Amino acid sequence: MRPKKNKEIISHNNFVRGRFKEDISQITADFTASLDIDKKLADFDIDGSIAHLRALKKAGIVSLKEKRDLENALIKIKTEIKNGEFELNKKYEDIHMNVEKRLTELVPESGAKLHTGRSRNDQVSVDFRLYVKSRIKHIAKALIDLRAELAAVAKSNIKTIIPGYTHFQHAQPVSLAHHVLAYYEMFTRDFERLMNTYKTADVLTLGSGALAGVDFDIDRRLEADVLGFGSISRNSMDGVSDRDFALEFNFALSMTALHLSRFCEELIIWNSFEFGFIKLKDEFTTGSSIMPQKKNPDVLELIRGKTGGVISNLLSLFIMMKSLPLAYNRDMQEDKKPVMESADTVYNSLLIFKEIIRTIKFNKDNMAAGLKEDSIYATDVATYLVKKGVPFRKSHEIVGRIVSYAENTGKTLSTVSLKEYKKITGFIAGDIFDIFNPETSVNSKKTTGGTAFKEIKTVLEEYEKEIENNKKSLLELK
Repeated sequence: MRPKKNKEIISHNNFVRGRFKEDISQITADFTASLDIDKKLADFDIDGSIAHLRALKKAGIVSLKEKRDLENALIKIKTEIKNGEFELNKKYEDIHMNVEKRLTELVPESGAKLHTGRSRNDQVSVDFRLYVKSRIKHIAKALIDLRAELAAVAKSNIKTIIPGYTHFQHAQPVSLAHHVLAYYEMFTRDFERLMNTYKTADVLTLGSGALAGVDFDIDRRLEADVLGFGSISRNSMDGVSDRDFALEFNFALSMTALHLSRFCEELIIWNSFEFGFIKLKDEFTTGSSIMPQKKNPDVLELIRGKTGGVISNLLSLFIMMKSLPLAYNRDMQEDKKPVMESADTVYNSLLIFKEIIRTIKFNKDNMAAGLKEDSIYATDVATYLVKKGVPFRKSHEIVGRIVSYAENTGKTLSTVSLKEYKKITGFIAGDIFDIFNPETSVNSKKTTGGTAFKEIKTVLEEYEKEIENNKKSLLELK
């Protein structure tokens, strides 16, 4: 069944009526509308319009009275949106057209002048950049807060020792603080990525027009200063078609989600009956519909699960952009949904994950019990032999024989007698038994960045200064 012809010209054609003889169909209007997504750009669109209006006044395109009337009307529209009084109408396709339609209602005699010297192409670009810059600030702040919480947890658990793993097998004893701070490092890189992405987004593209620039003496530096942009785009075709900032933002979000997911996976494992390393607060767990004993780590599982969507959004942006010719193409209307979805997901995940970390309880007895299987000290035995003059490759082979002997005789490394040790190698003396102590093992590590208590205390002091510097850097962003 063919859609009925709409008697009212709708959508963008309201503003470009001269070219079109026929109305677009309702099905076309519905298909091309982006209002459900780009309504989040409303405040940024109005801010961009106010900046452009000031440039129009400087260029002599609007009078002082017109500037005042239009600026007051734009501020009124922003208030209406904030108070839920602004009526969004899909007839006008997107937030930009909705705002412009309302503006011409409030100031009919001069409202149509506002779009002089700009295109929707550069208007959308600058709105989107303002949105990304704003979300970067919020997410970067959440990353700082999470890192501060991780540092606090680490500071309280320097002397809590757990089994360290590689290949999910017992490897060597490590401080719980050292383990937690590995994620601090990941989230620090995420913070730095966001700050770098901010620089990519911090470029004013307003003034690029549709693709070739505009025919009026628009002071782009004035617009940049009003909107808080650090620089101005140098090529108008690139200005309207560049979405590198969106891709970089979604990549940074994907990395943050990835790191959250890895941490969630470990906490889920640690929360299991088999490990019992941690206990989650009730508010972050759910029960089973059939098994009354269950406390499922659903929030951690959901953060882990949502990571797939964030990564998929990055991929969708790459696929969208991979073969677009210059300059603007309507495909780019689809750039906002994946960015906005990922930004919301990562921000909300960071907020709730921080609360999980803040309220988590560590079962230190179970952690200590994981160190009783003292084959975890095998590397320490190999190091012991190296210090006795045995080349490492040879000591590695000797310890392999010792571990095999202990397994075959039903013993542990610490219960193998000195006499038995000496049958395997003459380099072992009575001081071998001093090795089988978690604190001795941890503090024997000499290198910067290792798990020794002294190194952890040093790096925590660095982190404290780093967090304060990051806060200052964030405040300095325009």
